[in-house]
Amino acid sequence: MISQSSKHCTVELQALPSRIGQVRRIISAQLRHWRLDPLIDPAALGVTELLTNVHRHAGPDKMCVVDMELFPGRLTVSVHDHDPRIPALSQPPGGDPLATSGRGLSLIAAVSETWGVEPVGDSGKTVWFTLAAPPQTPDTAQPQTPETAPPRTRDTEPPRTPDTGPPADAHHHPALTG
Repeated sequence: MISQSSKHCTVELQALPSRIGQVRRIISAQLRHWRLDPLIDPAALGVTELLTNVHRHAGPDKMCVVDMELFPGRLTVSVHDHDPRIPALSQPPGGDPLATSGRGLSLIAAVSETWGVEPVGDSGKTVWFTLAAPPQTPDTAQPQTPETAPPRTRDTEPPRTPDTGPPADAHHHPALTG
């Protein structure tokens, strides 16, 4: 879904390991579509960490919503789940520097501009982070269509060759032959 005031993408899913990879691909494709390739890695990393937290900590209900919204100069990514427990930035278990878990929110804090958690009453919480987005210029704000493309000039028309004849979009009407 894309709205007028901003660009918006929402995915509802169960936070299962097989689905996390699919959501990473959706996020990557959407950011490519918006021409925000430099944000793909940090956004995909952040989403992976948040969905992994839902998978590990949200109890039996793994349903969640990933929301990505582009504002001028800022991309906000959030994950809403149904577990009301608020996560906290912490050290790996036992302070072990070689531990393989316990760094998710620390990674999000490291790659994002800001991040936070918003309780949603008894219906869970939303964990979000923001990334700096490059300004949208007319060239990157939307793909060109025939209506928005600049007019063709003699220098941009495809050359005519004996084999191909005039450009396909030339206003040329061949004489009818019997």
